[in-house]
Amino acid sequence: MSPHPSKLAYVPFVSVEHMMGLVHHIGVETVLKDLAAEIEADFRRWPLFDKTPRVASHSDVGVIELMPTSDGETYGFKYVNGHPGNPVAGLQTVTAFGLLADVASGYPRLLSEMTLLTALRTAATSAMAARHLAPKGARCMAMIGNGAQSEFQCLAFKAVCGIDTVRLYDIDASATARCARNLADSGLSVVTCRSEMEAIEGAQIITTCTADKQYATILTDNMVGAGVHINAIGGDCPGKTELHRDILLRSSIFVEYPPQTRIEGEIQQLDPDHPVTELWQVITGAARGRSDDRQITLFDSVGFAVEDFSALRYIARAITGTPYFTRLDMIADPDDPRDLFGMFQRARP
Repeated sequence: MSPHPSKLAYVPFVSVEHMMGLVHHIGVETVLKDLAAEIEADFRRWPLFDKTPRVASHSDVGVIELMPTSDGETYGFKYVNGHPGNPVAGLQTVTAFGLLADVASGYPRLLSEMTLLTALRTAATSAMAARHLAPKGARCMAMIGNGAQSEFQCLAFKAVCGIDTVRLYDIDASATARCARNLADSGLSVVTCRSEMEAIEGAQIITTCTADKQYATILTDNMVGAGVHINAIGGDCPGKTELHRDILLRSSIFVEYPPQTRIEGEIQQLDPDHPVTELWQVITGAARGRSDDRQITLFDSVGFAVEDFSALRYIARAITGTPYFTRLDMIADPDDPRDLFGMFQRARP
């Protein structure tokens, strides 16, 4: 007869259905603001975290990565892929799941979907960075690349930074139409555009978020005027960039974790010792962010494990007392920790 699992055997699991229900229950803009605050709080204690570039397995069609970190008390990791050709086959470009564990025992404490959560935390991180780097009073953002991340970015910049107008452009006009349709009741003024140049007209913030795994030039140097903030989130693996090199040379560049960004971000186009500023230093006041009205600030964001850690910890708290999780029997818990085989034998039919 199979023994009944003990309490220690169960791990809370947040499915896609649970995550959608939880975010609707709290409110998507509230979640984005909460995540931005959670991520900023962890950036303020950045030196406490174990940090390493993500462990990546690259192929001609995409990448599969593990993103681990720990603050000494809790360990977290995310499994994530990036396959730009997937939508042609009806699949997501990015899928992900993540786990939190107790450092003292090694026992898992949460298992969660992270496809939706990654979209939320990426948008929250972008907006949090812009709050420190964008021109004061910025109200208009160009959103170049209208794929799965675009609506989350627009809503995060509205909720966190006060953006009230978004100008959308994608080489696929149907993607722009979908994004505009999804944002119709968001409270944003939505302008659909026919070119990158039209999209950036009047925008104080420019977000680039395209998916092609190649060196691309979404923005050329002559398109970017003084004083703007660029939120570059599409370059996220070796050989994949969006900005002309000359834009980088004119910009003050801010990054999450330089050893990873130099491999995967826009700055892979530059010399290995090109100066960059780590975002956590700006947040803590150890380094300067925007210094004048004509400065071009560039957040070269590739995503980092600490952001996923923050998001998972937020979800772990948010599900408490709600129906938005289930318990999985994941951990073998024999009465005698040394008698795993005995537990197995007792389960024999």
